[in-house]
Amino acid sequence: MAASLITGVILGLSAGFSPGPLLTFVISQTLRHGIREGVKAALSPLITDLPIILMTAYVLTRLTNSRSVLGLISLVGGSFVVYLAYESFRTNRLDLNIQNAAPQSLSRGAVVNALNPHPYLFWSSVGAPTMIKAWATSPFVAVAFLVGFYVCLVGSKISVVMLVGKSRQLFLGKTYGYVMRVLGVLLFTFALLLFRDGLELIGLVH
Repeated sequence: MAASLITGVILGLSAGFSPGPLLTFVISQTLRHGIREGVKAALSPLITDLPIILMTAYVLTRLTNSRSVLGLISLVGGSFVVYLAYESFRTNRLDLNIQNAAPQSLSRGAVVNALNPHPYLFWSSVGAPTMIKAWATSPFVAVAFLVGFYVCLVGSKISVVMLVGKSRQLFLGKTYGYVMRVLGVLLFTFALLLFRDGLELIGLVH
């Protein structure tokens, strides 16, 4: 059980701190709306990953044309990330009056994660096989893997939120506009990578 827990911890930390659309969105929401909304965005994998785990398990056992499905998901995800990049580019100042805002960080974070092919790729290539192997030993071993993974996945993103949130006052004025444009560039770069991955998975480019 200890080995399975350690495996989950290592994979969770790696996934949590890895640059990607969700982490960038978490940082963006923290800067734009505060720590509370950043934490909500960080919690979004807890909503989306159960269907992803079930879907990838189905893909592994039943679906033969999984690369095309992942490719389509990647293209849709790239389109949504382009929209997020556009929002970052057009944001010029930090709105501190968040009481009347409707950031929808949890739901939008869930959309970002659900339309990102990387969780599907992770669970189909690493996560699901590891969990199935652990389950063959004992259901408790599989639970230990999942607990270690998600505590570290979500916890690492929340630690980023806290760090960014405590430095939020540094991002007022022009500095904030520059930061949001950098985030916009990162999001747009991720979108291009998602488009590339999607086209490669479908087989349109090599």
